[in-house]
Amino acid sequence: MVSRTPQVRQNSAMRLDHVSYATAHDSVIDVIQRIGSQLGASFIDGGIHPQFGTRNFILPLKESRYIEVVCPLDHPAADKTPFGQLVSKKVDAGGGWLTWVVAVNDLAPIEEKLQRKAITAHRKKPDGNELFWRQIGVLDTLDQASNPFFIEWQSDLHPSTERDSVVALSSLEIHGSLNTLQKRYGLDDFFSEGDIQFEWIGVGNETGIESVTFLTHNGKVRID
Repeated sequence: MVSRTPQVRQNSAMRLDHVSYATAHDSVIDVIQRIGSQLGASFIDGGIHPQFGTRNFILPLKESRYIEVVCPLDHPAADKTPFGQLVSKKVDAGGGWLTWVVAVNDLAPIEEKLQRKAITAHRKKPDGNELFWRQIGVLDTLDQASNPFFIEWQSDLHPSTERDSVVALSSLEIHGSLNTLQKRYGLDDFFSEGDIQFEWIGVGNETGIESVTFLTHNGKVRID
């Protein structure tokens, strides 16, 4: 059975930032071309995450959001760090939608709920510039794929500003429990009237994102 929550409100304190899709390194070009063709837009080489042993390509979306297609590199960090493990685990299972990521102005309340500290992360772009942020919750996502993780941007420029976009994120279909998420992270104020629809499917033997739907010039496009 599918249950629907009110749409996600746009607010400065807590917002849906991006969705991530994982694939193997040798198939990443095919994946970004396929998704880009479906959406009528093209991806940008995002560069590498040196501390995680991964690299990504991004597709900017409207409303300060983006899609990330990420792949593991042949690097020890891909097996040793939580994010590298998360990506590698999904790729080993065949790839697909990895997670949804929530941006906040201050990670302190999430740190308090999870009883651990956020880490500082960065991505080195092909032009040599770097983006910095703090993140927490990847261990939870490793444990249960329906759990998001949280970031606090420290760089002035957001990835969605890399290019103007005509594509918008519309809805997510997730195998998971809304009540569990609200209790775990205190997301009561996150799910409110707004522009993103969440549809919750009973967990069963599956967990994580089933599909993401986007608004394009050609109407709605659902990507599994």
